[in-house]
Amino acid sequence: MIDHAHDLASVRDATERLLTAVAKLDNASVAEPSLLPGWSRGHVLAHLARNADALVNVLGGRPMYASAEAREADIERDAPRSLEVHLADVRASGARFQEAGAAPADWSRTVTLRNGVTDPASAVPFRRWAEVELHHVDLGIGYELEDLPAEFIQREIDFLARRFAGHPDVPPTRLTDGTRVWSTGREAGAPEVTVTGTPAELLGWLAGRRDGSGPTVAGGPLPALPPL
Repeated sequence: MIDHAHDLASVRDATERLLTAVAKLDNASVAEPSLLPGWSRGHVLAHLARNADALVNVLGGRPMYASAEAREADIERDAPRSLEVHLADVRASGARFQEAGAAPADWSRTVTLRNGVTDPASAVPFRRWAEVELHHVDLGIGYELEDLPAEFIQREIDFLARRFAGHPDVPPTRLTDGTRVWSTGREAGAPEVTVTGTPAELLGWLAGRRDGSGPTVAGGPLPALPPL
């Protein structure tokens, strides 16, 4: 069973780490490119704030975003803001998410996210945790995949392996860090491809944060993964 209270606490801790790191920047560095193509660091911070509010909507039974176009427009609108405004917005929106998560609720209920994706409400805090941790890395300010909490890395690998499981465009694939094993891709008997690497390397490949040059591959080329 997912421990949503534990994950809410993890979100709070991850948000504080991000805010502490971002507070060391200045307005010029916020406007510089992030590690995400086409996005500045301001875009990443704007997305983080608006995602927190979107997940408050989800927990409240409302549409996550008014529309895909509105989501993109909000990020573009907010991206050029000053460091001070970004920090205040990420902190305030994070507090709203924590408040929504602390309200009495049926955490076993099903909620709807973007594109009709459904999940138990109890999974929403982990989804927010992933947003904060991975986008902290995306800011390109010295927080690397290797710095992510070990528990988060393992659970996000679990999540992404399940996400690609059964995908017709991904060959049967076995992932291992030398201790744990995950299977993903098409179900066609024994895995055709084995990808071996550190947990951070495996996560980097699955999450599209690295080019896949770190892990070793046997049984075929490294599979190309669909975008998240």
